[in-house]
Amino acid sequence: MQMGQPMKEDFQQKSWGGALSEAGLLERPGGALLLQAPWDSVRAQEAWLRSPFFPALFSFAAYMACCAPFVALDCLHGRLPALRKYKIQPQASPSAAQLAACTARSLYDHLVGIFPVTVAHWYWRPLSLPERAPELPRLLLDLLACLLLFDALYFLWHLLHHRVSWLYRTFHKVHHKHVSTFALSTQYSGRWELLWLGLFAALVPLLLRCHPMTEMAFFLANIWLAVEDHSGYDLPWSTHRLVPFGLYGGAVHHDLHHLKFKFNYAPYFTHWDRLFGTLGPAAGENPHPAKASKD
Repeated sequence: MQMGQPMKEDFQQKSWGGALSEAGLLERPGGALLLQAPWDSVRAQEAWLRSPFFPALFSFAAYMACCAPFVALDCLHGRLPALRKYKIQPQASPSAAQLAACTARSLYDHLVGIFPVTVAHWYWRPLSLPERAPELPRLLLDLLACLLLFDALYFLWHLLHHRVSWLYRTFHKVHHKHVSTFALSTQYSGRWELLWLGLFAALVPLLLRCHPMTEMAFFLANIWLAVEDHSGYDLPWSTHRLVPFGLYGGAVHHDLHHLKFKFNYAPYFTHWDRLFGTLGPAAGENPHPAKASKD
């Protein structure tokens, strides 16, 4: 992941929400102070952030950190029966060999696929960090815009790679090896798919002219939400339970996609699947009632 070169003083006027800032809708007295201290801490590490090795290392470390809580649940799943009610497919649990294989593949893909691309990106778009942190309301609004745009781009890519059989067989089928998903299966994909996902993740904040701190927040949120989608758990604090009105699909939504293939192509939100008629059971419903009733 690399951050861009926004201008320090006229950044707000250039970004997509500049008109809102000029109208005073995003400014709050002292709002930047909330994020200035953590942003100064990030800028203090600028020498390390400028390293061509940082993006790939940060990407792999963030991914493994997001997977860790769910891997712990997978390891405890067989020993603690109370966890079974949160497992979307309670009869399925990844083996140690599957966990090791997915970890090894992710490490290999980061070294062979992601690292060369991030080095090229680092060379093409050198790091520049503005002195001022973004306003908190601005960061949150830009973060939501990034997630919505990424969701739209990946929905179209994903739908195309399911509807065109050659694309599915050649590029996307490998990701559907695991019918019962688990956290470490999130990045179990071919390099073609990983490169497109990386392109979307890098392009979205660039198109929206986001502050580098927002870009970091989007990068981390994107990884966490993708891992949560593949976790195989429907927990009380899962994102789809926090977002009202079934607007967000979450793990239950995506688990059905891996099980049936013909539903739920959007990674996060449900509006695109509603519009295209590809939405499966409503977000929050258990798509495996017969299996759940056996427990």
